[in-house]
Amino acid sequence: MDSSIAAPAPAPIAGGTAALRRLYLLRFAFAAVWAALLLASAHTLNPLNTTLLVIYPAFDVACAVVDARSAKARRGPVRGLHVNVAFSSLTTAGLVAATTSGIPAVLRVWGAWAITAGLVQLVVGLLRRGMAGQWPMIASGGISTLAGASFIAQAGKSDASLSSLAGYAFLGGVFFLVSALRLGQADKASRS
Repeated sequence: MDSSIAAPAPAPIAGGTAALRRLYLLRFAFAAVWAALLLASAHTLNPLNTTLLVIYPAFDVACAVVDARSAKARRGPVRGLHVNVAFSSLTTAGLVAATTSGIPAVLRVWGAWAITAGLVQLVVGLLRRGMAGQWPMIASGGISTLAGASFIAQAGKSDASLSSLAGYAFLGGVFFLVSALRLGQADKASRS
């Protein structure tokens, strides 16, 4: 890892967290709806959940692009966000292929993505640790990494199901909600 990743984040521009807070709220809402829809049909692959599986990392790509643009405008760290765009794009393509092979293949691809995306989220959270609302993102990144390993392990079981992915997505959404709320509190406190 090069030293530029470990450097402390520049202080965010005042008011620059509003866009991040809105993005985090959107990510929570998306994750909650997505998890509910996936959970309804988690034991078989069908057109609905196949579409959902491919949409999730594609949505992550879009969110990372928006986040990177916002961070760049605030002179914040963006390298990890670009890495996330690359991993999530590869995952989207990998899931298109995996859905034709069955639930175990989907769990393996999703698990690999959860590990890499979790590590990226952990690094980005650490770089932004001076900004309010990042400790939930740091915790989420660590949990994502562990969850990814468990998805890969689940793929080898005879009763493999997509239900754990729904729980993973919802929990990730809750972390985004907590971060959004903390960012909102910090914005109010800074205006007082």
